[in-house]
Amino acid sequence: MRVEYREEPCRSALNRVRGMPFPWSLNPYMGCVHQCTFCYVRSFEARADRPWDDRYGASIRVKTNIAEVLRRELARASWERESAVIGAATDPYQPAEGRYRLTRACIEAFRDAASPFSIITRGPLIVRDVDVLAEAAARVEVSVTFSVPTLDHEIWQRTEPGTAPPRQRLRALKHLVDAGVKAGVGMAPILPGLSDKPELLADVVREARAAGATGIWANLLHLQPGTREHFLAALERDWPELLPRYEEMYRRGSYLPRRDVDPVREQVRALAREHGVRDRRRVRFQPAKPAEQLTLAM
Repeated sequence: MRVEYREEPCRSALNRVRGMPFPWSLNPYMGCVHQCTFCYVRSFEARADRPWDDRYGASIRVKTNIAEVLRRELARASWERESAVIGAATDPYQPAEGRYRLTRACIEAFRDAASPFSIITRGPLIVRDVDVLAEAAARVEVSVTFSVPTLDHEIWQRTEPGTAPPRQRLRALKHLVDAGVKAGVGMAPILPGLSDKPELLADVVREARAAGATGIWANLLHLQPGTREHFLAALERDWPELLPRYEEMYRRGSYLPRRDVDPVREQVRALAREHGVRDRRRVRFQPAKPAEQLTLAM
């Protein structure tokens, strides 16, 4: 796929988030070249009447001034230093970051403002920024989540065709943890009938523990309009025998009922206990207290 990069300034950097476990998000890029078949952002694109099918990811918006805008927003007297998530709607370490370095510049802004943040990524490029991540972690709460739904080669290759191999992500996680940065694994989305097999769940948890993951969590696939059509078309192509099951499972809505989700989450929690997944960092930073953070940011 040929990708167009559109260098466009932004008027705001931080986005208020509703109905999520975090209050703010920040995305240095819009669009993603990873081409994950299950990407939930496709549903946002569909609602906005933008390409959500195979064309999604062919055009990437690069917010060239986002770090400067972020610094102004973090300097406002009204900013209460709530935590922000980098990468809620696009991977901040997709290949474009190698050239534009916008994610790194935003981390530096959070560091200098002593404002907490977390990162969600599938991109091993993050190891380039271990220095500024460690500096930020010495001042405020910082965490990184590596998305690793499965280690199965076929499932990964067919559902996440533009991403780095899962074990490469775990090597990046180890690099960050060894430097004292809190980094865990998000097993999401787990795909019913594919990556939810007990042995595959155990593989991820075991390897996450070996890499030093400070925590692990799991969630199953949800299919909102846009994502649903694209994912089911890919499923029909790659695993046609599963299509009727998915059509039945998601017939009543975008999310699976708790009776289907909770047992898988409990399996992962049990595996985490069995393998002893917890924060084992040898290097631990002690972020400044809120009053001290104000002084650091001045």
